[in-house]
Amino acid sequence: MKHVVSGLILSIACAGAMAAEHQVKMLNTGKDGTMVFEPGFLKVAKGDTVKFIKVDASHNSASVVTPAGAAAWKGKPDEEISVKLDQEGVYVYVCEPHKMMAMVGVIQVGKPVNLAEAKKGADALSKSFVMSKDRLDKYMAQVK
Repeated sequence: MKHVVSGLILSIACAGAMAAEHQVKMLNTGKDGTMVFEPGFLKVAKGDTVKFIKVDASHNSASVVTPAGAAAWKGKPDEEISVKLDQEGVYVYVCEPHKMMAMVGVIQVGKPVNLAEAKKGADALSKSFVMSKDRLDKYMAQVK
């Protein structure tokens, strides 16, 4: 019994140690055009952390679609924030000052358990874009 408990504790400790940190840059210009998060689509494991890095001024990151039970986030302009993603599913986020310019991103955590809801949210969000209108569709198409 002592070995079982020790093994269980070790497994839990190792699982936390295997969680990764990913970085998303907030940019005025990147490979997908102007006013972008880079990468715009990211697939991570449950329990991983995503850190939003300020490269250019006047950007933030705020969730607009999250899976059920997941914590929403909202960074201030010019604030670097880290978000731990503990729920599987699709997360859609924006830079609030540049939302109309389609400064958006998508994170898939594990299985896309909320894909239908995420697509609805993405479609509604896309209606507010005045440029790069297909950007969010391209990111959502990468969800598998």
